[in-house]
Amino acid sequence: MKEVRNILGWLGMAEEESIIRDAQKHVEEACKTVAYFSDAVKSFIQGDLEAKTVAIEKVRESEHQADILRNKMIDELSESLLLPPDREDLMHFVKTLDKIADWTNGAARLLGFIEQKLPDNVLKNISLGTELIVSSVGRLKDGIQAVIKNDLKKAMADAREVARFEHEADDQKKALIEAIIHAKLEPATLLLSYQLAEYLEGVTDKIEDAADFIKVIAIKAK
Repeated sequence: MKEVRNILGWLGMAEEESIIRDAQKHVEEACKTVAYFSDAVKSFIQGDLEAKTVAIEKVRESEHQADILRNKMIDELSESLLLPPDREDLMHFVKTLDKIADWTNGAARLLGFIEQKLPDNVLKNISLGTELIVSSVGRLKDGIQAVIKNDLKKAMADAREVARFEHEADDQKKALIEAIIHAKLEPATLLLSYQLAEYLEGVTDKIEDAADFIKVIAIKAK
């Protein structure tokens, strides 16, 4: 029987347990960052500016924790016994996960600067874009868990779902920009809203980049 090899073969290595724990924490932190951003958007739509500010601060704190985990994992990977190609793949994955938190934090900062009450159609499209991010990062998390359980069929299905969400996010970005263009917004709010549309779609791009790691695993496992 052909021996199955994949770049997570190190999961059974006792000396790599610390990396495993931190990898799972990093994924959880990326998900937290997105969840806090979703809370900020909901509060903004409801007109609860205090709650919005609190949620945005939680996004910032979560992104900072993701940075700490990233640095720790990179240090551990640099000293691990993994073969260079495997180590490079994991390094890339860690950095890509971190970009999800970075871009989400950037979107939260932009949202924090928007003070003007936005038209309902703009708010609706911001909400839809945010929901796509939440759904996408959820499937990414499911896919990573499937990889850890060596359920590569489910992992690939989750990766394909992430790609579908990213495609929907492209269309949603166009719809949001169209709503922004037709809204009567002050120049500063117009610019911030446009940049927010870019960042919302950008987060799904980063999530899809991370999902590509799942595909790499499936290919190497064959």
